Amino acid sequence: MALLEWSDALKVNVAVIDRQHQRLVQMINDLNEAMKKGKGKDILGKILDEMVRYAMTHFSTEETYFDRYQYPEAASHKSEHAAFVNKVKQFKSDFDKNKVGLSIEILNFLSDWLVKHIQGTDKRYGPFFNQKGLQ
Repeated sequence: MALLEWSDALKVNVAVIDRQHQRLVQMINDLNEAMKKGKGKDILGKILDEMVRYAMTHFSTEETYFDRYQYPEAASHKSEHAAFVNKVKQFKSDFDKNKVGLSIEILNFLSDWLVKHIQGTDKRYGPFFNQKGLQ
């Protein structure tokens, strides 16, 4: 069973962003499966690296739209992105230095943050972007 299930509750109704959110959900599920199967550190590290890179690409997509359409909550939203990236980079650094293993707490942080961010902060920009013609 997947840790996270994609549903309409996670849609922001901007197709490119919804596709990226779906991919992030899948990556968290992939990380969860690898952990459950006892995959080695190299595999877990690669999945985590890929997730960090993809999250940064996704945030860049959102932030490009914020700038293009002058989204009024852009500054606070970008702050959330930066805080998340810094936290995950610290997890990755600690993991690489064998200071910490990939634990359920880290996985829960990733999944909880993503769901809360989409359902809270991201949902607010959906109608704004829709009014600007983004579907």
